[in-house]
Amino acid sequence: MSGGRQRSMFTVHPNQQSESGIHGQTYLLETLTNCTDPLKAIEEFQVDNGIHLPSLRQMLPLLDLHGIRRLDFHNSILEALRDKLVAHIEEIGKKEGRDRDRKLKDMLAKSFPSVHIKQLRPIIMAILKNISHIDDKYLNVLVKDTELYKDTDTEVKRQIWKDNQSLLVNEVSPLLTQYIREKENILFDHNNLTNLFFTPSPKLRRQGEVVQKLAHMIGSSVKLYDMVLQFLRTLFLRTHNVHYCTLRAELLMALHDLEIQDIISIDPCHKFTWCLDACIRERNVDVKRSRELQGFLDSIKRGHETVLGDLSMTLCDPYAINFLATSTIRILHHLINNENLPRENHVLVLLLRMLSLGLSAWVMIDTQDFKEPKLDSQVVTKFMPALMSLMVDDQVRALNTKMPPDERESAITIIEHSGPVPDAVQAYIQESSVACTVAMYYTLHVAKAKDRLALMRILGSLANCDHDRAFEDPFLHFLVALLIQQVEEFAAEDFCTVIFDEFFCTGLSRENVVRHVLKLVWHVYPKLPPSRLNTLTKVLQPSSTHDEAVHKLYTDFVEKISTDAEPPPEPPSFDYLESPLMSVPTPSHY
Repeated sequence: MSGGRQRSMFTVHPNQQSESGIHGQTYLLETLTNCTDPLKAIEEFQVDNGIHLPSLRQMLPLLDLHGIRRLDFHNSILEALRDKLVAHIEEIGKKEGRDRDRKLKDMLAKSFPSVHIKQLRPIIMAILKNISHIDDKYLNVLVKDTELYKDTDTEVKRQIWKDNQSLLVNEVSPLLTQYIREKENILFDHNNLTNLFFTPSPKLRRQGEVVQKLAHMIGSSVKLYDMVLQFLRTLFLRTHNVHYCTLRAELLMALHDLEIQDIISIDPCHKFTWCLDACIRERNVDVKRSRELQGFLDSIKRGHETVLGDLSMTLCDPYAINFLATSTIRILHHLINNENLPRENHVLVLLLRMLSLGLSAWVMIDTQDFKEPKLDSQVVTKFMPALMSLMVDDQVRALNTKMPPDERESAITIIEHSGPVPDAVQAYIQESSVACTVAMYYTLHVAKAKDRLALMRILGSLANCDHDRAFEDPFLHFLVALLIQQVEEFAAEDFCTVIFDEFFCTGLSRENVVRHVLKLVWHVYPKLPPSRLNTLTKVLQPSSTHDEAVHKLYTDFVEKISTDAEPPPEPPSFDYLESPLMSVPTPSHY
């Protein structure tokens, strides 16, 4: 094997040759420069740095005869020995006790100078991975060298990140961007009619790639967990994006699944989030669980009010909002059937209390005023009864349409059950986020039941919702999916008037609303009256300020309707009458 081959096999960092005991480029260069017989010096170098196995020396000429280069042979031996050594290090790492740490630290001290040799680096990385506390002198070398840092295992990076927050930010930011993009893809995908936003279970959601990667990055480090939570709070404040609230809850429950006791035992939100997660999974909150949830809220001690910030983020999660509001509608139906009042149902009052806390999350964290917002008692005593009267009207009207014609109520009574929503409902929708959210979910309830009149009766009222909550993506995504199932109704102008003129068109200044309406029209346009389709095509045309995705969706939509439209019959062509050949005499027959 030539000296050149030997140099390509081991590239030793110049400053660490003496520490590692490996003679590399510099040593060989000096030897050849200062010696009288270069060939002999090369031979001695090969002997000193070769495999010291007497029986092997006799076999090397045989390898030469088979055309196997010495470099390839030595590399194969190196890889085999390296893999065995790494496996042995992993076995040592599984043991407990001081002897384990002592062995690993001794190995690290001897091998770390070779960390710049790529072929040997996996050995050093395996040792570092299994040491619970790495000295700063080693970590500093890894941080300063980009290539070394990139090759470092997550277990080692955790120790680096604790004192280098910027490096953690660099690692976490792409994951958070990916997480938000995945959520938005589900919400805005115009071809998605089955994998709806609220379909996956909590268990399935936290099995997602981003959540699992973040959980692995954090490990059992409380400091890293706190740093990631602070990132989520900051981003939630900057963007108002509620998906960061979802990630906060999913990350905690992922660590719960992994039984990371170091973290879940000190997170004051753990038991509350765990209990709420169980309710969402089972789609029910019974008396026992309601007492547990209320107990958590009532047990927050003075001086620890900041925990309300994280609790409010947990409750601001769209999946939590969906559960609380859906459960509220279910309880209202139960109260109607049993002729009870809302104020008498303690579970209902608790749900509204949690809903109020979740909807105030952004303001609470922004102002740092960690006080639970007081639920407006009139939401329970006035809005809820008014909404229940609306629900009774819808039930009576729906029941009446199922009865034989001779048993139906008079037309006057039917009109009374189809009039405007009660004034109290309209007023509180505009003033209270809690009332507005409950009304939104009643709208989804009647849309799911395909109650045409009930939907037309309440949807227009949502255009004036408090803080425009009815134009938030999770609600619009769910509503559009339900409306697409009623495609036949879009042939009626009165239905289109409510859906488009009274509701959607009032929010078209928002880019997200344009995207949801484009998805709706994409699927229902064959049933739309031509004039309505023409109007929507004009008002939905994006401006220069809209995102590229909106422009592409609109262009695809216009192309779709133009392609699907039947071309008008072509009028007969009389162009041949103007042809110069018409003046040529017709030849006579022979």
